[in-house]
Amino acid sequence: MTDPRITPLHDRHVALGASFTDFGGWSMPVRYSSDLAAHHAVRTAAGIFDISHMAEFIVRGRQAGAFLDYALAGRLSKLVDDQAKYSLVLDPDGGIIDDVIVYRHAEDHLMVVANAGNREAVADALLDRARAFEVEVEDATDRIALIAVQGPASQAILEATDAIVDLAAPLGELKYYRMTHARLVLAGAEPVAIDIGRTGYTGEDGFELYVPASSAPEVWDALMRAGEPHGLVPAGLASRDTLRLEAGMPLYGHELSRDIVPAQAGLGRVVAIDKEDFVGRSGLAAVVAAGAPVLVGLVSEGRRAGRAGYAVLHGDEVVGEVTSGALSPTLGHPIAMAFVAPSAAETGTQLALDVRGTRIPATVTALPFYRRTT
Repeated sequence: MTDPRITPLHDRHVALGASFTDFGGWSMPVRYSSDLAAHHAVRTAAGIFDISHMAEFIVRGRQAGAFLDYALAGRLSKLVDDQAKYSLVLDPDGGIIDDVIVYRHAEDHLMVVANAGNREAVADALLDRARAFEVEVEDATDRIALIAVQGPASQAILEATDAIVDLAAPLGELKYYRMTHARLVLAGAEPVAIDIGRTGYTGEDGFELYVPASSAPEVWDALMRAGEPHGLVPAGLASRDTLRLEAGMPLYGHELSRDIVPAQAGLGRVVAIDKEDFVGRSGLAAVVAAGAPVLVGLVSEGRRAGRAGYAVLHGDEVVGEVTSGALSPTLGHPIAMAFVAPSAAETGTQLALDVRGTRIPATVTALPFYRRTT
């Protein structure tokens, strides 16, 4: 068995007392002290996450936009410089290989950010689909580290970080799903260029910093110093999962898989079905009327939450299965996402969860469960 990989920030996590787990082939921090404290910090102040396990692919060439229009579900050729877009990599049958974010640096230079566990699958798909286009696809994962600062204080923290200088655009003017650029100045090293996206996976305002892997520890330290007066805390996978669940954001392997087509997961809007051609188009057309289960939100009372794999009941009939669930730290009651039969998916429908043999009433609700107000 191959040992999991470690990120450039592994030693920082060890020094902070993190506990680790194998996630997508990487040894990643689950929590430092309290995952609940980290969750609340992101909602009220800020949390810092090491997400360097994510995979980055650089696409260059005069047909870069046309290539990604064909390779992915969305219309990426319409992006403007420094804009980002959520998209999907589909297989020919319309199933989801991965969900990704695409950033455009220039007309002939884009970046695709994929999930760690799907790095090889996405690499294979992009390289295979690039054959008919004048583009080059580079796997840049090993030279890029990715650090996220998420929460209401995130902008103030980045603005106070002395290692980040010469911002191309003020952070206060940066819109959601846009990117800016800066220089990173560290003692004893030449300045280097970094990219900063106003993106995240928590439902809060925040930023994701793409920095050279060799500089990641010093960047982490600089952010921690700047964030201390603002309540910044290190946050791991446990809090990241409850944050994204409250925000109704899917997790690959739970709400997304090759057995799920976008419309089932509420992602039909992500697919530019009117494009002339893209991988998965014919498969999607074949399953539009299949009546497959659809993703819904579920809320219940008490303290017992449904977990992935638990059955969803309508009367005495099993109508679906929970994909993710937790006792919401922000809302104070159990929440879950589940795939259920379309006949049981209408908002307000009264269902039940089989929680280890106990029937727990649950109500279908619109996603997301939580939405920030500012």
